[in-house]
Amino acid sequence: MKAAVYYENGSPNVFRYETVDEPACGPDDVLIEIRAISIEGGDLINREIRPLVRIPHIVGYQCAGIVKAIGENVRDRQPGDRVVAVLSWGSHAQRVATPAADTWLIPDSLDMTIAAAVPVAWGTAHECLFGAGDLVSGQSVLIHSGAGALGLAAIQLAHRAGAIVYATASDDARLSRLKSYGMTAGINYVTNDFVKEVAALTDGRGVDLILDSVAGSTLARGVQALAYRGRIITVGVSGRNQDKLDPVSLWRGNQSLHGVFFPTLLDSEHVRTHANVQSLLERVATGELKVVIDKKFPLQEAQAAHAYVMSRQAFGRVIMYP
Repeated sequence: MKAAVYYENGSPNVFRYETVDEPACGPDDVLIEIRAISIEGGDLINREIRPLVRIPHIVGYQCAGIVKAIGENVRDRQPGDRVVAVLSWGSHAQRVATPAADTWLIPDSLDMTIAAAVPVAWGTAHECLFGAGDLVSGQSVLIHSGAGALGLAAIQLAHRAGAIVYATASDDARLSRLKSYGMTAGINYVTNDFVKEVAALTDGRGVDLILDSVAGSTLARGVQALAYRGRIITVGVSGRNQDKLDPVSLWRGNQSLHGVFFPTLLDSEHVRTHANVQSLLERVATGELKVVIDKKFPLQEAQAAHAYVMSRQAFGRVIMYP
């Protein structure tokens, strides 16, 4: 089969489109013929810095496709099923074998391309807001990088829950587009200080919850935008800034910091997390929630696809096709 592989960590230029061995379907696995690949934030980090599982390595957390074969222990999946899967690695290819337990059946009315972008972004957003963040109706939340896939998911979920939703983005045009997804007010972090803007929007009170996928100085300064007993959920390092949050800064306001990592949730709280994602897929299928696809690339253009995601031009998720 064909795959986008790399032999060493680095920029998107490390990708090579090559022929590799077919994946082996283990007793608890399903073999998936991939139809859509969602480029996740973790894919970028893995490519840049994380040790390779094998050489050449096939990166990739998430994809959707058709089940072609099942392992001897698999009872709840059949050849021909349409599924979306969360993987340890391997999505940037034509086929992948993965545990059946880490797949979800795609509702009949849901396009496979849309489904490919749901589990990680939407499952993470749901956990950040409600599992770790304890967000309830009437409270306020600041969502950094609101135009990204995670941000768009979180804005919609928070709005549906009755929260007051603030979001940051890099330009006014992107912020304007976020209003239709449930954003109450937006902050251009390039031209404005988000801490001062939050103070102005909340009459100096601050927000109850911050969802931070940027880290670095954005995370460190976020404490200043929190209300008394406010919470920050840290879920990514897209800013690649090395500044650190001083935990002492949380003391005076009796505030808290909580980390969320979806793969660990799926491993450690599998039943709850799997059910949450299946519910989110159903909500997307009914049209209650909207997955935004920004751009599509063929798999052989993985270099260009990853570079485009890194440029922060995308509004929503970027998809590749084998």
